[in-house]
Amino acid sequence: MAAPALRVGLTGGIASGKSAVANLFAAKGIVVADADVAAREVVQPGQSALAEVAEAFGPDVLQADGQLDRAALRRHVFGNDDARKRLEAILHPRIRLALRATAEAARSPYVIVAIPLLAEGGGRAAYPWLDRILVVDVPRDVQVARVMHRDAIDRVLAERMLAAQADRRTRLAIADDVLVNVDTLAALDAEVDALDRRYRAMAAMRD
Repeated sequence: MAAPALRVGLTGGIASGKSAVANLFAAKGIVVADADVAAREVVQPGQSALAEVAEAFGPDVLQADGQLDRAALRRHVFGNDDARKRLEAILHPRIRLALRATAEAARSPYVIVAIPLLAEGGGRAAYPWLDRILVVDVPRDVQVARVMHRDAIDRVLAERMLAAQADRRTRLAIADDVLVNVDTLAALDAEVDALDRRYRAMAAMRD
């Protein structure tokens, strides 16, 4: 099978159900290129990104075994926009390259590219090779309730976490397709099934 003819970016706000959607696509035999996986891979020992991170933020961001100390790195960048931008300048280009390589190597009718911070990270301009963008959408009050329940936190902290991301309107502005996730898992699976049929047909037309 040739490389997928259709590359679909998958994104959504915190607690929208992006992971559940990605898992449902994967269960249908679709390759999912995951930005979170790529982000972990590019900072493995021996990777140039890890050396640059250590040079930029100091040796204390490395554990004794040479692995990245994520908690220490978070302390460096938390609340520091300059440090966060410096870290993103090191990691994001490599993550984008890794995602594209995975997408091009995929052997499924189309590929899902899961990018949680797509709207925050430049949208279409940062990923011009995506053919479509699928946004998993939920109302803000549902997001807040889910985050409070999932992380056992209060509303104030949940609201702060949402405020750190792009707002709902910004995400929807980059969407070609929108999946509203406010129902049961079975209902979500039915929605993904409909999208799967649609994307397979679109990919077949491109071949």
